[in-house]
Amino acid sequence: MKFVLLFVTKNEHKVLEVRQIIKMLNAESIVEVRPYNLPKIEIQSNDLAEIALHAARYAYDKSHLKEYPVVVEDAGLFIEALNGFPGPYSSYVYKTIGIRGVLKLMEGVENRCAYFLSAVAIVHSELGERVFVGRVDGSIAHEARGTKGFGFDPIFIPEGCDKTFAEMNINEKCLYSHRSKAFRKLIEWLVSKA
Repeated sequence: MKFVLLFVTKNEHKVLEVRQIIKMLNAESIVEVRPYNLPKIEIQSNDLAEIALHAARYAYDKSHLKEYPVVVEDAGLFIEALNGFPGPYSSYVYKTIGIRGVLKLMEGVENRCAYFLSAVAIVHSELGERVFVGRVDGSIAHEARGTKGFGFDPIFIPEGCDKTFAEMNINEKCLYSHRSKAFRKLIEWLVSKA
C-alpha cells in the first residue's frame, strides 16, 4: 500500500525537506508527498497542534481528492527571552518585521535560548485525524548567517551545532529540524499501517 499525502503548502522548501525525510527513512515505496494548492485557513490560537488540525480539517473538507490524506504543518520559533514570542505568530512576524526586527528585539539580550516547534496534522476518512509534534532546541545567533533554507533559518542554531539552519544543506537540516522530527513520526506511523 502506498500513501499519497496532499501537503497543503506553497512553500517548495518544505516539500523538498519532507521528500528528503521520506528518502532518509527509505519509505519512498510507501509514502509520497505532493504539494496541494488549497488555502491554509489558520485560527488564532497559541496551540500549534490546534492550528494545524483545524487547517487540515478545512483543507480535507474542501479537497476534491478524498481518497488521499491531507497534511498541514504549522511551525513557530519560540524565544525564551521574549516570553515565547513570536511562537504561533512566526509567519506574520517574519512578514512584518523579519529577521532584522527579531535581531533588534534581541539586542543586548544575553539569554539566546529558543526552540522551533512543528505540528503536522493529517486528516483522512480512513486514517482519521492525528497530529505529530517535533521540537528542536537551540539559540538565536547574533547575526543572520547562511543563504539556504527559509524564514528564520539564518538566525537559529540548533543545540549541539555551530551552524544556523541556513548554513546547512538539506541533509544536515533534516538531522536536526523540528519539521523533520514531526514528519518522521508521521511517516513511521504510516509505514506501520502499510
